[in-house]
Amino acid sequence: VQLQASGGGLVQAGGSLRLSCSASGSIFSINAMGWYRQVPGKERELVASITSGGSTNYADSVKGRFTISGDNAKKTVYLRMNSLKPEDTAVYYCNANLRPNGWNTVVDNYWGQGTQVTVSS
Repeated sequence: VQLQASGGGLVQAGGSLRLSCSASGSIFSINAMGWYRQVPGKERELVASITSGGSTNYADSVKGRFTISGDNAKKTVYLRMNSLKPEDTAVYYCNANLRPNGWNTVVDNYWGQGTQVTVSS
């Protein structure tokens, strides 16, 4: 299973970015996908997640500014980030909770390579 993330970059405060993450490889079903972020010296934190049924969850710090969406057929999740703040600067990681095989019920978490988002003041 591979998760390929893209869309990070440098933006001024108040600007917008859209992150994308596509899952590929041996995937039987996906339970949920999401985005986490991490800054040096701090733990990785959940930014937003979406289930295959469309239920979403957001960190309080991004509610009203970020929107997560998904395309089940493309096994892709998007994160639209508006009104970006310098404190949103971090490496953003894509995550997928999925079942790789159809012959067992094993579910596991997979991570993408991370994409840098930098918001200048």
